[in-house]
Amino acid sequence: MAFDDPIVWILIIAVVVFLFGANKIPQFAKAIGQARKEFDSASKAISNPSSIITEPQAVPAPIPAQQAGKTAVASASLPNTQADDPLIAAAQKEGIDTQGKTRDQIATEIAWKLKSK
Repeated sequence: MAFDDPIVWILIIAVVVFLFGANKIPQFAKAIGQARKEFDSASKAISNPSSIITEPQAVPAPIPAQQAGKTAVASASLPNTQADDPLIAAAQKEGIDTQGKTRDQIATEIAWKLKSK
C-alpha cells in the first residue's frame, strides 16, 4: 500500500473526519491559513525592516500652566501630607510610619500587619 493510491487517501480523510468531525475541519484549515499568512508577513518584515508598521503612541495632553505647579507639589508630597487619605489614616492607626514610602509600600505593610494579627 503506497500513498499514491487513491483508496489510501480516502481512508485517511475518512479517519480525520471521523476523529475531528466535519465542523472542526474548516476551522482547522482557516487557522492554518491565518498562521501561514502571519508567518509570511513576519518573514517579509524581517527581510525588509522599513515595512514594519508601528502603532502610534499616545502623547499625553499638556497640563495647563495653572495646574502644573499644584500637580508637582501634590505628587511630591503625596504619601506624607494627605492625612484625609484613607490608606494613610489606616497606616497611622496601625502605627506604621508613612514618611518617605510610596502608596504601594504602605499598602503592603498594612496587609502584612493585618495578616499577622
